[in-house]
Amino acid sequence: MSLIIIGTVAFDAIETPFGKTDKIVGGAATYASLAASYFYNKAKIVAVVGDDFPQSDIDSFKQHGIDTEGLQVKAGEKSFFWSGKYHNDMNSRDTLVTELNVLENFDPIIPESYQDCEYLMLGNLTPQVQQTVIKRLKNRPKLIVMDTMNFWMDIMMGDLLETIKLVDVLTINDAEARQLSGEYSLVKAAKKILAMGPKYLIIKKGEHGALLFHEDQIFSAPALPLAEVFDPTGAGDTFAGGFIGYMAKVGSINFNNMKNAIIYGSALASFCVEKFGTEKLLNLTEEEVAARIQQFVELSAFTIEA
Repeated sequence: MSLIIIGTVAFDAIETPFGKTDKIVGGAATYASLAASYFYNKAKIVAVVGDDFPQSDIDSFKQHGIDTEGLQVKAGEKSFFWSGKYHNDMNSRDTLVTELNVLENFDPIIPESYQDCEYLMLGNLTPQVQQTVIKRLKNRPKLIVMDTMNFWMDIMMGDLLETIKLVDVLTINDAEARQLSGEYSLVKAAKKILAMGPKYLIIKKGEHGALLFHEDQIFSAPALPLAEVFDPTGAGDTFAGGFIGYMAKVGSINFNNMKNAIIYGSALASFCVEKFGTEKLLNLTEEEVAARIQQFVELSAFTIEA
């Protein structure tokens, strides 16, 4: 039994009101696998980098118990690179540079040792690549979680809808939910999106938390108020990694476990934004994670006296 995370392993250069970085390690698979590793020790990644990607950073995956056999290293090619600048509100950003490099012709290879996959996290990539991964697994995982974005809705809606039919959980933000459904009300949007195929829908609302929808059930998770947010890059991927890492840990798929998984994912994401890139995710202790989760519990715990 294992957890496969597919996505980008890349370089980012980030500027926020709190400072800026040169090239640092980023990518959806990077954030998601590091987050998952705090709850589940059998995470495996499928991604591609160029030979400019440092071996020391590949080793950091292994130090977290992450299997890198599915990480392709393309000789003579460069890794995917993205550069962005965040506005003062930290919710909007401008993309300054996007260099696809090895990602342009990414063909996800699933090693034989990955074929015991029971949990699959499809990070934000083209819908065709996400479909290819599902088709290359000999047995369908018991839980498939998919992340996507408005870009694919703009240019590949047909392929995106075909991929959505194949997954159990779709995770998108509120603007994407409205675009995908054509509904402004998130409750109405969720109903339409669930009719597209997934059993569960997670709508991320950034600093306002997240919503979980399943049939007629709704769960609203809070966001932790933070004194400082240095860098929101990768927060959504960290959330998704923590979510599926917890689900793989408990091994039972139901609405209550999904609710808990959202809190665990939110806790990891709250660490992520406190430093640039993956810095905060690399060396968390079990005690820190447990304390942060307890903070989330206390945020919305209350009793009502008659």
